[in-house]
Formats: sequence, structure tokens, C-alpha cells
Amino acid sequence: MAGIEGGGTLSEVYQSARKILLRARDGIERLERFENSVSGADSPELSFAVKKDISQIHSLCADMERLWRSIPAKSQRDLWKRKVEQVTEEADSLKDSLDKYSMRNQKRMLEAKERAELLGRANGESAHVLRIFDEEAQAMQSVRNSSRMLQESFETGTAILSKYAEQRDRLKRAQRKALDVLNTVGLSNSVLRLIERRNRVDTWIKYVGMVLTIIVVYFFWKWTR
Repeated sequence: MAGIEGGGTLSEVYQSARKILLRARDGIERLERFENSVSGADSPELSFAVKKDISQIHSLCADMERLWRSIPAKSQRDLWKRKVEQVTEEADSLKDSLDKYSMRNQKRMLEAKERAELLGRANGESAHVLRIFDEEAQAMQSVRNSSRMLQESFETGTAILSKYAEQRDRLKRAQRKALDVLNTVGLSNSVLRLIERRNRVDTWIKYVGMVLTIIVVYFFWKWTR
């Protein structure tokens, strides 16, 4: 190949490889800065560009190896061999750094996804717990309302029974006055027995009313529990 002995073509390929190598190294450093930043941002475009540069360097190294083997002078061949091997080693090192970065990035993305899933489940469980507490609070409020209604019903029943007792006392007083009046005017014993029978009927009506009131209050209490 023309110009190989002077190293012109090989030198040009070597310079291109070194230039791409510096660009790839700078890209790796930028990726690592992104990774160490507070946000832990990633740049897929930069990762792809660095990977492409490293592949191009390996391709150029293959070309350079073919070229240095064509140099007649042994000293020149040994010199270019070391240079090409150095570029190859640096490219391999960059590739290793890029692979490690990619693995760390994938792990970070996986952890972020797992955290998001755990947070989603935690929020769902919290909502479930809050719903349970809300249902419990509603149940307690219902119990309090029922208890208040029962208390009001009991007080109403007590007031009714008290009125019945007052009416009974008034009826007794009225009965005594009526008996006194009847005795005074000399009515027959049959009329007196009729009055007593009516009084017993009124008493039974009174007691039945009291029992019915108690039964109604009891069943209302059972219904509101």
C-alpha cells in the first residue's frame, strides 16, 4: 500500500482513532456526572453516541493492525503495534466503563419502578384503611344516634306513665268525691256497684295502656340497636 512505510495512512487512521477515543472518554465522564447529580438523570442519546464511538474505534484498530503488519521495518512495526494495542486497551476500558454504567442505570431504573409500585400499593392500602375508619366512624355515629333516640323514647314513655299516674290520682279523688255525693243523696247499692265496676274497667284500661307503652318502647329499642 502506498505511503505505509512513511506511516502516512496509518498515522491518519491513528489520529482519527485518538480523536474519537477522546470524544468517547469525554462522553463517559459526562454520563458519570449525570449519574452523580442530584436528579440522577440519564442521557440515552449520549450513551448511544459513546457506544457508537467505541465500536468505530475497534473498527479503526482492526484497520491499523492490518496496516502496521504491512510495514517492512521491524522497529516501525513494533512501535505501531504498541500504539494500536494502547488504543485498543483504552477502547476496551471505555467499553467496560460504559457497560458498568448501563448496568447501574438499569438497576436504578428497576429500583425506581419497584419504589413506585410499592408506593402505589401503600397508597392503596392507606385508602383501604381510611375507608375502614370512615365506616367505623359512621357506625359509631349511627349507634350514638340510636342511643339518643332510645333515650328520648324512654323519657317520653316515662312522661306518659307519669301522666297516667296523675290521672289515676285524679280519678281516685273524683271517685271518692262521687261516692261521698252518692252516699249523701242516698243512691242505691246497685248504682254504687256500677260505678265500682266502671272504675275497675278504667283501671284495667290504664294498666293495659302502660304495658303497651312499655312494649312499644322495648321493641323500638331493639329495632334501633
